[in-house]
Amino acid sequence: MTTLDQAISFAQAHESNWDRDATGKFGVHLNDPPPWNRLYGPIHSRGPVSGVILRDGKELAAWGEPDRADLTYSVAKMYLALLAGVAFDRGLLPDVNELIGNRLPGIGFDEGNNARITWKHLLQQTSEWQGTLWDIPDQADHYRAVTFGEPPAGKKGDARPLQAAGSYWEYNDVRINQLAFALLNLFQRPLPDVFREAIMRPVGASENWQWVGYDNAWVDIAGKRVQSVTGGTHWGGGMSVSARDQSLVGQMLLDDGMADGKRVLSSEWIAQMRQPCDIAPYYGYLIWLNHERKIFPSLPASSFFGIGAGSSFTWVEPEHQLVVIVRWLESAHADALFAQILEAVKQA
Repeated sequence: MTTLDQAISFAQAHESNWDRDATGKFGVHLNDPPPWNRLYGPIHSRGPVSGVILRDGKELAAWGEPDRADLTYSVAKMYLALLAGVAFDRGLLPDVNELIGNRLPGIGFDEGNNARITWKHLLQQTSEWQGTLWDIPDQADHYRAVTFGEPPAGKKGDARPLQAAGSYWEYNDVRINQLAFALLNLFQRPLPDVFREAIMRPVGASENWQWVGYDNAWVDIAGKRVQSVTGGTHWGGGMSVSARDQSLVGQMLLDDGMADGKRVLSSEWIAQMRQPCDIAPYYGYLIWLNHERKIFPSLPASSFFGIGAGSSFTWVEPEHQLVVIVRWLESAHADALFAQILEAVKQA
């Protein structure tokens, strides 16, 4: 057995403890205080632990069900950041430091601290946006604990004093969904349509994916009834996509925005995505950074990630030209698995 085979066996031996059947104990919402500990949108049952490894753009290995469209949870946040990049490249979002309410009045950025929120604040999760979206208040994700972030100072869902925009980092899915709503209003088109046209088809992905929102997240945009999508599957909805399609998106990021010899995203935007947030240097624009190797000690500091509950990982490693997708791995074993994969690649 090769070292790469051993790494894959390790992954398969450490599958997520989430039920495969979505009718069982499944999802992030279960840990929320009532009345927010329920689903607001659809979910579906999952596949086995699966993955794809690319090096220099070529597939080294795949295991599990790499072509199964499966829920990615918060990896969808990375995809929202890519859509913001599309808007940036098209001139719809010329300055990330622009006040959102100046360009998009009437959608929740008009008063108080909300009026001082910029695109950068939302992209870095420092906005402190306050309000209720799709019947869920921002309070539902106050004091949110996430595996790779700093521990919160209070109990999940308890109200806390809000800080000035840009001064406090909090992983908050209500605010992420507010970003998705803002991007929908910016493009004036369903975000899945823009993502298909601007990202997925250019990178060569299949059509076997879907991105949906909550059941009550329908609005009128440009005279049409449109669903606003979520930036994950907290409370349901989200992106279902295969590991192979995810690997193509990761490869585009590794190739500095290029795919099949054509420009998909500007290198300027990708560089912005990878800049550490001043008050949370392990975070960029909706991606996790291995700044000072604090998230994954076994990996180079240049690595960056999309990470979702369950757990789902998109790992991009520039120094060794690697893209690694791992689905339904118990997150406590991620650093050990990635270290094994990196060692196997070095020996190849």
